[in-house]
Amino acid sequence: MIKKVQLDCGVIWVHDRILVNEMNEGALLDVQTNREILQIGCNNFGKEFFGYISHRINSYAVNPMVYRESAEHPQLKAIAVVSENKQVRETARLEQQFYTNKNSFGIFSSLEEAKDWMNEQINSYSKANSLSE
Repeated sequence: MIKKVQLDCGVIWVHDRILVNEMNEGALLDVQTNREILQIGCNNFGKEFFGYISHRINSYAVNPMVYRESAEHPQLKAIAVVSENKQVRETARLEQQFYTNKNSFGIFSSLEEAKDWMNEQINSYSKANSLSE
């Protein structure tokens, strides 16, 4: 079941252990908005691991500090950026440098490709941690 959460700056689609964010044209993804998004993940997934997909169908700005904070979130295990626009994907490669931890960061041209990758990331992380407990 997919749930829609409306924010001032866009919409979050809550899937099974994946958040898909679609920001409004011209919006800013800042630290405060990122905290709201991470809280949506915690509220919907409890203590489960989850992933975050930035579906960039509109043009908007990202404060790179959101990646540093996201990298420290204990339940967020992967981030993906999706855009059909090659220049947007290149910008995401620069943003990737700010996501400084062992968790995964993927860049894709289709949402389906990103969802498949995200499910693999979350499932492999969950299996690895259940074996080590």
